[in-house]
Amino acid sequence: MWRLKLLRHKARGSANNLEFKHKRREFEKALRQARRDKQLISKRLLQSVDVEEEEEEDPVEPGSTPLSPEQVREMIRGVQSGGEEKAARLAYLRKALRNPESQLTFIKSDNGMHMLIGHPYLLTYLSGQSTKLTELCLYILGNLCPDSTVVREKLLAQGIVSALASCIHNQRYNLEVVEAVGFTLSQLIQAKDTNEKIIPAVMASGIVPHVISALTPDPEFGYGPAIECTWCLHYLVSSSSDNSMLIAQGALSQCSAVLITLGGAVAQGNRAGGIELLIWPLLRCLGNLLVSGGDVKPEDTRLLAALCVFSQVYLHPHPALSRESLWVLNNLTAGSSGFCSGLLLLNMVPILIQLLSFSKGINSMALRVLGNIAHHGTEYCVRLTQAGLLTALCATLCVVEEFTRLNGVPLLEAIQYNSEGEQRVRAAYILDHHFPSFSL
Repeated sequence: MWRLKLLRHKARGSANNLEFKHKRREFEKALRQARRDKQLISKRLLQSVDVEEEEEEDPVEPGSTPLSPEQVREMIRGVQSGGEEKAARLAYLRKALRNPESQLTFIKSDNGMHMLIGHPYLLTYLSGQSTKLTELCLYILGNLCPDSTVVREKLLAQGIVSALASCIHNQRYNLEVVEAVGFTLSQLIQAKDTNEKIIPAVMASGIVPHVISALTPDPEFGYGPAIECTWCLHYLVSSSSDNSMLIAQGALSQCSAVLITLGGAVAQGNRAGGIELLIWPLLRCLGNLLVSGGDVKPEDTRLLAALCVFSQVYLHPHPALSRESLWVLNNLTAGSSGFCSGLLLLNMVPILIQLLSFSKGINSMALRVLGNIAHHGTEYCVRLTQAGLLTALCATLCVVEEFTRLNGVPLLEAIQYNSEGEQRVRAAYILDHHFPSFSL
């Protein structure tokens, strides 16, 4: 009966465990980057409409053909000259920087990075009248933030956090700009020096209430702004063990409300538009806020229903999402007789029992939730027995016993020590997760 800060499916301390966690982090990082790349590409296509005719007349295709040093210098001079064509020139620059060779040429040029961060051009434009220029500058800033400590320090010194706070406040009804602010902020607060400099500045800037209010998706615009702002909140929550300020500002209640709404939509078959990309960071936020001491009203059983819907619907297409739904359910029911009673009242225990036959950490999370229910005494245990828990547990244990009898454990050990790469990691995971007594 404990709330879990992280999802752990293996015993601590072993080299195999660390390797498995490292691979998992790299995989999740790649997924997040792919998500952002997809959104940025979509955004670029939309933003390029206004200058499409001009680009067709230009003999240079910056997205595919590397620019020469002279062409880069000419682009820099054009941006520095200002004027009415500033937005078009920045758009052309952004498109040119898609090419890795052009990026290298730009960085090596004498005035390239100095132009973008040596003078506060981009930050100044965040308060301009052109929303398109503002959006464009935000994405450029977002792409600059994660790759260089020097760049981040200069942007922090120039006041990027307060500029982002003012921008999202002034443009809170412009969802394109809100999405761009969310992207830039999420890139900024992922840096290694986040806890020392960036997070305190963000928390003191007044931007957090705007981020929280943006968690609710707009049905006409789509999930983009909510996704970016939810990842921002996730990074803020994960950066500290004391999230009382975020809870006081309504982060936990807002995450719960949005998940309830999304749970209803998923239950009705609405799974298009990347809805799972929003559910994922919302679950992360809620689960960790619960660990930080936050609580949800036990009488609101709609959240229980939403979590059970996610664990069922995404069991096969996204098993990791199903597991995280159960992780949040564990944190919700740990020590809460109200929510445990709610699971029994809504007849959700059979759903949890069915999940005992699945792997990838899903069965262990379901067992944790069932254990939280049983912890509250005899009456709860009787209800679990009536739902068929003992039969399911016996079936699960019989499978483990039969596997052991057929010398499955020595086979896994042979794979673990004599194979390479992913197969070795998988064998070690099974041993640590299902047969801990053999892996000591």
